[in-house]
Amino acid sequence: MNNALIQRTLNSNAGLAALVLRVPVGIILLAHGAQKLFGWFGGYGLEGTGQFMSSLGLEPGYLMALLAGSAEFFGGLALLLGLLTRPAAVVSAFTMAVAMFSAHIGNGLFMSNNGYEYALTLLAATLALAIQGAGTLSLDRALLNRLV
Repeated sequence: MNNALIQRTLNSNAGLAALVLRVPVGIILLAHGAQKLFGWFGGYGLEGTGQFMSSLGLEPGYLMALLAGSAEFFGGLALLLGLLTRPAAVVSAFTMAVAMFSAHIGNGLFMSNNGYEYALTLLAATLALAIQGAGTLSLDRALLNRLV
């Protein structure tokens, strides 16, 4: 693989601010993915989430639930660890955009009406991480230091 591409992917001058953003966003995404994939934390698992996704027109629902749950669970884990932060953040941002426009946009902004404010917040946070990278305390930084 191209060394310059690896360096651009892993490098970050974000300092500790990225850690402050990465950890809570990673935990939130990981938990949401666990709801979809495993039914943990009051979630419906793949079957229930797949049925919901089918009702939104996202077909096949089971596959869409698997993809969204995996993006959230593994993307959240990657963000939490600061491992391949930029790719994980891009995938997570895309997942939040789909959630926002397929499930929440018609309900207005506020969460009290199942609106899109939460998905929009996660979209903004993941886009910020995609732009700035993992920061100082991350596995990305450790990998970059080993490669350079």
